Amino acid sequence: MRKCQSEFLCFAHRGARGHEPENTLRSFSRALELGAPWIELDVFPVEGELVVIHDQRLEGTTSGTGRVTEAPLDYVRSLDAGRGERIPLLQEVFDLVACRAGINIELKWPGCAELLAPLLDRYCRERGWRREHFLVSSFIHEELQRFSRLKPGVRLGALTGELPLRLAAFAQELNAYAVHASIHFLSPGFLEDTHRRGMKFFVYTVNHPDDIARMRRFGADGVFTDYPERVLP
Repeated sequence: MRKCQSEFLCFAHRGARGHEPENTLRSFSRALELGAPWIELDVFPVEGELVVIHDQRLEGTTSGTGRVTEAPLDYVRSLDAGRGERIPLLQEVFDLVACRAGINIELKWPGCAELLAPLLDRYCRERGWRREHFLVSSFIHEELQRFSRLKPGVRLGALTGELPLRLAAFAQELNAYAVHASIHFLSPGFLEDTHRRGMKFFVYTVNHPDDIARMRRFGADGVFTDYPERVLP
């Protein structure tokens, strides 16, 4: 797995989303070519498989219509996700990355945890992956708890889209490795509280060079970005 030359981590948000269709093998390949040490992606459960897509509805990024979780898997897999790319299965992304980068898997829907835990077991047992290659995150904190019970020891990222009243307490209660915070809801106190509780502080989604520099000065431990080359040394 590649490492940044500094401690400021770069997560390629939905792959190299600024250059290629998001959450596609093409986008993840571009992120690897750019040297991203971590790739971030989103998963939904569909007919017992984890499919890699961000939106709850297919209209946003594909040629299809309807809700992802209500669509047949064959239909989901037949759609154009941009430039002729298909919606990948999570295991296809694992096969593409092949331990060359870490993968942050965001659980977007209830039921993801039960599918993800055995998949990680299989890739760690048969393909040479280690639990350190994975970071599992979600806004659905109950899903993180379910995953942690099924696969203890894999690092968790607690997502929040607001400035919590109790700051990083919610993440500590989940036994999270990191807080994943929106660039729109930051405060020095939130960052300091996170670090005081022994967790990392990663910020999403940070694309402008001025904002990337600001997050470094702010003291964040890394950022999620659509343009990995803007973060990497």
